[in-house]
Amino acid sequence: MVQESSTAATPASGELELQLEQHRRELTAYCYRMLASPFEAEDAVQETLIRAWRGIDRFEGRAALRSWLYRIATNVCLDMLSGRERRALPMDFGPAREPIEANLNALPEVTWIQPAPDRLVGPEGDPAEVAVARETIRLAFVAALQHLPPRQRAVLILCEVLRWQATEVAELLETSVASVNSALQRARATLEASNVSAADTAPEVEGADAELLARYVAAFEKYDLDALTSLIQEDATQSMPPYDLWLRGRDDIFEWWFGPGAGCRGSRLVPTLAANGSSAYGQYKPSPDGGYEPWALQVLEVQAGRIAELTFFLETDTLFPLFGLPARLDT
Repeated sequence: MVQESSTAATPASGELELQLEQHRRELTAYCYRMLASPFEAEDAVQETLIRAWRGIDRFEGRAALRSWLYRIATNVCLDMLSGRERRALPMDFGPAREPIEANLNALPEVTWIQPAPDRLVGPEGDPAEVAVARETIRLAFVAALQHLPPRQRAVLILCEVLRWQATEVAELLETSVASVNSALQRARATLEASNVSAADTAPEVEGADAELLARYVAAFEKYDLDALTSLIQEDATQSMPPYDLWLRGRDDIFEWWFGPGAGCRGSRLVPTLAANGSSAYGQYKPSPDGGYEPWALQVLEVQAGRIAELTFFLETDTLFPLFGLPARLDT
């Protein structure tokens, strides 16, 4: 349910700026779920606020300011999504493959899903609501959203994540309630096929999980096979965008790490901002020139006391600055 007081008169410029800015974080989270890129989400929100600033004279306070901003943000996102391919993860291109270098193919024509730091899109407020909202920024959920047509995507996010009423969504999208309910039903069916749900919750990483991750960092830096075996689930998965290869099973992951991926031996892991509700680390490989050079942003999913999913995002030139990671490490 949207709860926001109406604005009866056009505020002064300073007051207006404050009113608009207080919605930036939640709008960024919304646009990120729509666009699957933190950079595009920030661009979309900036365009939203610019349009709101320019159009404030036409805002007569008949609707909540928050609702009006979501209407603008939705239109901006739909414009950005028009005529382009959806963002994807390697799992979207077929089954897991054998861990050999011949299967490692970069797909430059693919627009990949990008991780977002929690400080940019993470929710705030009531702990119960935060727990649900955190699940809806996780990579699996964001990836599943990209399978939906853009308007269905907006309907599902507004109804299932933000808890808007169908009447409110219909007004925002300038359509009928029946059309919203139909789109929501189809969107739910698509998400169910992906085994994700906006109603799922994920626990905070604390206690035993934090200790598990500390052990993983030490084991990875030592390339300690025995220790890593005890920390990673037997059926774990690994992917490495922008390569289409992904692996299923701890044995295949280790065959890659100690085979084609052996250049990662001796790496250093630097903890950084949580990404999509999960722990993240900057991985730096030994450099021929000395020190360590950036290699990947590792995002780790923990389930049942072990690491269940490892995603190595290799776009370090853009992602490391976003996550506050240094350009390189000295020896």
